[in-house]
Amino acid sequence: MTQDNLVKFKTPETPETFNDALSELLRQGARQLIAGAVEAELNEFLSQYQGLRDDAGRQAVVRNGYLPARTITTGVGEVDIQVPKVRDRTGTGIKFNSLLLPPYLKRSRSVEELLPWLYLKGISTGDFGEALSALLGPEAKGLSPATISRLKSKWQTEHQDWQRRSLRHKRYVYVWADGIYFNIRGGERQCILVILGVNDTGHKELLGLSAGYRESELSWKTLMLKLKDQGLQYDPQLAVGDGALGFWAALPKVWPNTQKQRCWVHKTANILNKLPKKLQPQAKTALWEIYRAETKTDANQAFNRFLKTYRAKYPEASDCLEKDRAVLLAFYDFPAEHWQHIRSTNPIESTFSTVRLRTKQTRGAVSTATVTPFVFKLVQSAQKRWRRIRGFKSLGDVIKGVQFKNGVRVEEVKANRQVGACAIADSEEKKVA
Repeated sequence: MTQDNLVKFKTPETPETFNDALSELLRQGARQLIAGAVEAELNEFLSQYQGLRDDAGRQAVVRNGYLPARTITTGVGEVDIQVPKVRDRTGTGIKFNSLLLPPYLKRSRSVEELLPWLYLKGISTGDFGEALSALLGPEAKGLSPATISRLKSKWQTEHQDWQRRSLRHKRYVYVWADGIYFNIRGGERQCILVILGVNDTGHKELLGLSAGYRESELSWKTLMLKLKDQGLQYDPQLAVGDGALGFWAALPKVWPNTQKQRCWVHKTANILNKLPKKLQPQAKTALWEIYRAETKTDANQAFNRFLKTYRAKYPEASDCLEKDRAVLLAFYDFPAEHWQHIRSTNPIESTFSTVRLRTKQTRGAVSTATVTPFVFKLVQSAQKRWRRIRGFKSLGDVIKGVQFKNGVRVEEVKANRQVGACAIADSEEKKVA
């Protein structure tokens, strides 16, 4: 193949820069949109001082050209922008600062969020420039290894500040707890203890996150006590977790009024591991019939049916299920709309599923000192996409201590029974008449 043909068939490794007309068009569009948005900000700012006059009767706050041009790294690459400035003729120090483009902004928030994701997926500090060049264009300015190191320090500071935030006016109805393990440099394993909570408005939040020694009782107790020291006054109504003995041992010592719910996903996996593969599909269906039953009575019947089916030949699987009957069926005493949320630790599992699949890559990129801040940034980013739980209006009843039976308020159950009794009585009277 000739040199001319090679030029026509460039690859990403080819040193020449692509003449990507589409990317340039996107950047031009971005410049115009940013300029229009900042112009609207300026006009609104000037309108606030339209009636203000100087000693000579002139309008006091007026446009005064532009600040020097600067480059912002965005999701479509580098964009050159100019922010307008104003003159204050009164001498009182009135200045225009764009909320869209703060004075020291160098990277858009989307790029800031991209960095911890790349790091957690195994991109080392020295490779960031190359990785981001492929995403944002051939020149990813301001993203040198030194810049990345400064950002890592910033994430550590943000995590430390977050750990000191006040929880005095917060109330969490449900919490999920789990230990997430990471492979890090040197072949070590680091356990990150995670607690997510549902507040009284139904929003899910990252409540606690810290490095722990495995999932020991002491590590969990330390984390929960720290939350109380930050001002958390009320015990959650329900805690959902897997079979980690450390968490359940620490729970009554810190939150004695919190009820327990074992995760059905973890329990199902534990039981199936004790059965032959050929029986696992059938057993999984039988377990599904337990926690998907309409009432606790139906669930107990399915529970007993499973034990009778497998106890003789597979006692380990039966014992694994039977010993946690009460804490597996606790969700029936809470609103039915919440069942799909509180039967498992899925909110934590879904958030960290990608990271768990990437432990091989992260071993070379994350150290013991840096893994916790990066996990914190990962969850912070994911939290923006979390949705409210279903039936969040019922959380007020849970907080007030309203009793629920099979997902329905006890008062409603009694009222329905009375209506049914009256209907039967009326029917009997009509027959007599």
